[in-house]
Formats: sequence, structure tokens, C-alpha cells
Amino acid sequence: MPNPIPRHVAIIMDGNGRWARKQGLLRVQGHEAGVRRVEEIVRAAQEKGIRYLTLYAFSKENWRRPKEEVEFLMGLLSAYLDKKIDALIKHNCVFNVIGEIGDLAETLQKKIAEVMEVSRKNTGLVVTFALSYSSRREIVRACQKIAEQTLRGALQPSEITEETLSKNLYTADMPDPELLIRTSGEMRISNFLLWQISYAELYVTQKFWPEFTRDEFEKALEDYKGRERRFGDTCPVRGSNR
Repeated sequence: MPNPIPRHVAIIMDGNGRWARKQGLLRVQGHEAGVRRVEEIVRAAQEKGIRYLTLYAFSKENWRRPKEEVEFLMGLLSAYLDKKIDALIKHNCVFNVIGEIGDLAETLQKKIAEVMEVSRKNTGLVVTFALSYSSRREIVRACQKIAEQTLRGALQPSEITEETLSKNLYTADMPDPELLIRTSGEMRISNFLLWQISYAELYVTQKFWPEFTRDEFEKALEDYKGRERRFGDTCPVRGSNR
């Protein structure tokens, strides 16, 4: 019996710049193509019945890129919120952001907060963008919050469990991803959801993100269906969402 469609799919969207170079285009044109692909994959995830889609859009480390490129990426995000968010809301999507949002410009922070609030009561696909995100930083932040609770006497060290840490992460209200997709063929996690993907199935494609079409997404889902999810057991576990 095949695995069902995963409830939560996370994607490391990689390869915009390399795709653009292969096409003889500027890097920024690769990012523009990448935004168009986001729209397509969000629609495909909705139609497939996926409940959570988490997209690695901008890492904490990405701030080291050239200033002009960073400014362009932030402008693309702002334009996406202006032009596309109405469609997301119309289709019952919840817009969510995780990461160190305080790193962003105040105007962008305000726009993100407004869109999150407007879509909060929707009941469909939860689309989460990881922005200025670092999984190591997220785990450190969670540990700091737990330490503060122990100092207040609200929590004893012996009471700290894996669930305690999970509840103090950005993703506290989501199930862990069952499927992690990485485009561009790179065989690394890049500091993304390190705690949450402990038992996720990994799918790496050679396609650059602008090439990752609906058909490619469906290939990843079909591959997932054929996996035997063991979770350290001797017998495969089908359809589990540990």
C-alpha cells in the first residue's frame, strides 16, 4: 500500500542563479523566474491536498550576498505580497513566515504582518516562507526560551523533553515535514529545519528551481509514495506522520 500524499512538504528552492547563467541571463532574471515557479507549485500543492508547504526563500547567510542582489530579492518579495497575496487568500491559503523577521526592513515587516493577519482565519494550504532563516539560530532561540521558563520556575530541567523543544520552535503549530525536496542537485540541508526533518524523506533533483515544474513536483510525490518509512524500526511504516 503506497504512502498517502504528505501533509507537510518542505522545499529548498535552489539554483536560480545557475539556471540564469545557463540561459545567458542575469542572476536577477533567475530570481524572477523562481518567483513564477513558486506560484505554480503552490497551486499544485493545493490541488494535491497537501496541508503545509514550507519554502526556503532567504537564509540568514544570504545577507552576505551582494547588496544589489539582496535589495532585488527583497523587492521581489514585496511585489509578490502586493500582487499575488489576494489570489492566495481567495484560494483559502494561510500565509505564514518563519525566521528572524526583525532583520527585514520595517515596511516589509509591516506588510508581512498585515498579510498574515488577513489570511489567519483561512482553512486551506498553509504556505510558509522561511525568511532570514537559520535552523541553528532557531534551535538556540528555543533553548533560550526554555531556559527562561526554568529560571521563572515554570519548568523543571527534568521536565524538558523533545516535545518541549518542538513547542518553542517557529514551527510549533505545524507537523514535521514528511518530505524534503531540494532542487539543483546539491546534497546538503543548508541549515534548514534541522530538528523538524529528523524523519523526513529526502528527494534531490538535478533540476534548478526555475525548472521545477508541476510535473517535477508530482514526480517527487510519486517517489515519496513508494518509500518505506521505517523510523528506525525493522518493519516499514506506511502513512505515519511522526
